[in-house]
Parts: sequence; C-alpha cells; structure tokens
Amino acid sequence: MRKIIMPEWISVGVLSERTGVSVSALHFYERKGLIKSQRNTSNHRQYPKHVIRIVSLIQVAQRTGFSLEDILLELEGLPNRTRVTLEDWEALGSRWQSELDRKITQLTELKNMMADCIGCGCLSLERCRLLNPYDELGEKGTGPRLMTE
Repeated sequence: MRKIIMPEWISVGVLSERTGVSVSALHFYERKGLIKSQRNTSNHRQYPKHVIRIVSLIQVAQRTGFSLEDILLELEGLPNRTRVTLEDWEALGSRWQSELDRKITQLTELKNMMADCIGCGCLSLERCRLLNPYDELGEKGTGPRLMTE
C-alpha cells in the first residue's frame, strides 16, 4: 500500500474535500477566528495541513452541542495551536465530558417534566412544571412580574 504524502499547505478545496465541510463554512470558520489561512503568490487561500484536524474537532464539538464561541475558547487555550495533539484532544475530551454530563442531566429533567404534559394539553400556569417551574413567579406576587423587573 502506497502512502499518500500531503503537502504542508492545502487549498480550501482540498480542505473541504478532506473534511466534508463546505468552502463557505470554512470561510465562516476563518472569519470567526477558528482557523487561519495565508495567501499564496496567486492570492489563493491556503491552509496548513494540520487544519484538517482542527476542522474535524470543530465538527465533533458542534455535533455534541457546543457553540462556536465555546469551541474558539477551547482552541485558544490549546498550548500548541499549530496542531491538535493526542494530549490536546484528551484534555478537551475531559473538560467537555463534564459539560456533556450536565447537559444530559438537564435534558433528562426536561424529559421527565414533559411526561406530565404529554396528552394533558392543559398548560396550566398553576401546575405546569414546564411553563412555571416551582411557581417561582407566584412567590413574587400577582401581575406581570417579567414586565416590571
């Protein structure tokens, strides 16, 4: 089996092909500061080949519910921004694990609250745990509380 040697720099088209991310999305990531390119002598964007791994990391993080802002903060915190190492990935995974656990707990609680409402259709402001959880607004008195605070 012959090993394909990638050049140090790749075009936006090659980056798109290798990651499955559209060229317009790659340009968007660049505008947001998630990835960086430079221009070649023909004034075309070119990316260092390690950006393939960064774009893949962005895709995984987005699929698990992280915002681009969250991802950028994590990327900026990497000690070696020139490439994502196995150690970087393990550290990110460890930090993201606790956030994912928190989201799972929150969604499970929401799912359990919805179990009371499915088929009910009442949407009672007095007892509905989705619209008025724990009647927090009722403790502040009558009237449009959200409009005055």
